[in-house]
Amino acid sequence: MRRTLSVAFSALMALSIAVTATSAYAQGGGRGGQGGGQEDDGAKRKKRDEEWNQPKAPLAQLRNAGPCPFVKVLYDASRYVEFKGGKESAATTGYTGEIQGVSSGCAYKSDEPIKMQVEVLFALGRGPEATETRKIYRYWVAVTERNKSVLAKEYFDLPITFPASGDRVFATEKLQTITIPRAEATTSGSNFEVLIGFDVTPEMAAFNRDGKRFRVNAGQAAQAQQAGTPPKQ
Repeated sequence: MRRTLSVAFSALMALSIAVTATSAYAQGGGRGGQGGGQEDDGAKRKKRDEEWNQPKAPLAQLRNAGPCPFVKVLYDASRYVEFKGGKESAATTGYTGEIQGVSSGCAYKSDEPIKMQVEVLFALGRGPEATETRKIYRYWVAVTERNKSVLAKEYFDLPITFPASGDRVFATEKLQTITIPRAEATTSGSNFEVLIGFDVTPEMAAFNRDGKRFRVNAGQAAQAQQAGTPPKQ
């Protein structure tokens, strides 16, 4: 499913002043003073492109004037796990979800805005306490000044229908495009981050933060032990 997210330019006015000192271009790459200027410039541009070009990703590669914003999944919101009655066990699990991967690309030049494309892979599941075959998951995408304040944040719904005979579904969301204004040509994409996560409760965030997980057959093993049958190895 395709989504769009734009950052209002007014939200970046104060930020632009703080980041203009970080150049999107190679330092010391100006024109030569005595002859051979064009050849030197060509070699430097080639070297810059080799250093800045990213490895090929599932998304089409886009040429740009500098590095792309960092794209990350927030660890505390990377998984969605519901428990009935607040009891953390495989037997009380309702709906689950996990962000399994992201890929991204960007394009910008001169003082134009940064235009990004991001793909997110979700793995969704339903446990013993899931009562319906349809579930609407909610996730968010935020643009931030790197390691600092949030500039824009938007929520999206991800409707999922589980097959009658299955309890796991994979889904890919395409964010086209995320637009980040830049005040000047010297404002690099590396000054920004794009963060992604599920809309989780404080209890879910704490569960993720503690790194807790259940084995796929955890519930089956517990039931087998209660019945006096050794669990399968």
